Amino acid sequence: MERLLTPQDAADRLGTSLRFVRRLVFQRRIPYVKVGRHVRIAVSDLDAFIAAGRVEAETPPASPPSSPQRQSA
Repeated sequence: MERLLTPQDAADRLGTSLRFVRRLVFQRRIPYVKVGRHVRIAVSDLDAFIAAGRVEAETPPASPPSSPQRQSA
């Protein structure tokens, strides 16, 4: 069985507030498990949420070749 995190554990792992995790659950933006009246979040679901929010860095565009500067007369 996979390890389940409390909302507070999930918030600590994300480095966010408990309120943020509760909002994710309420808005159903992250999968969760109900254990009785308690909400638990699977570690794999939290990792998938983190991976889905990953934004890759862009490679800098190649600099255009320098053009000779014009001299004004």
